Amino acid sequence: MGRWEPNARERLAAAALQLYSEQGYEQTTVAQIARQAGLTERTFFRHYADKREVLFAGSPLQELFVAAVAQAPASAPLPDVLGAGLDAASDMFRGRHQFALQRQAVVAAHPELRERELIKLASLAAALADALRDRGVPEPTAALAAETCVAVFKVGFEQWITAAEETDMAALMRDLLGELGKVTARN
Repeated sequence: MGRWEPNARERLAAAALQLYSEQGYEQTTVAQIARQAGLTERTFFRHYADKREVLFAGSPLQELFVAAVAQAPASAPLPDVLGAGLDAASDMFRGRHQFALQRQAVVAAHPELRERELIKLASLAAALADALRDRGVPEPTAALAAETCVAVFKVGFEQWITAAEETDMAALMRDLLGELGKVTARN
């Protein structure tokens, strides 16, 4: 094992995901992850607090989503503002279909990881609501729009990863946002 090689964080994440997929999350140790990545446990803990955080830390999803909402034109209608956030989130996953599918399988198999995923989504909704309020969207509309947007993202992500091959996630998200209009339309 060399003293230093680049991309330690990414190597640790890839090693962890591979081991979680092969032998299970509970059965995988930090020592195994570090060894698989050609690193030490000490290096692991410089990058991650624990083996769970390998799957959750460092994702720019919330920052990208919120920035896109904040930067949408002031005159844009609320569905277009939310669509801008969904587009930005979708861009993050371009070319990462297999990784996302593998990660989601690991998360879905473990209650502790599913709980952590739900916490991340709740945090995203809170940050989106703040961004909408900063744009002048009043309550309760800001909170409802943020929670609804996260639901669209969640459903769209699940559809995207279960597709046989990578599809245009942004188009899928926009279609679901349109479907939401049907749910809320009054006859």
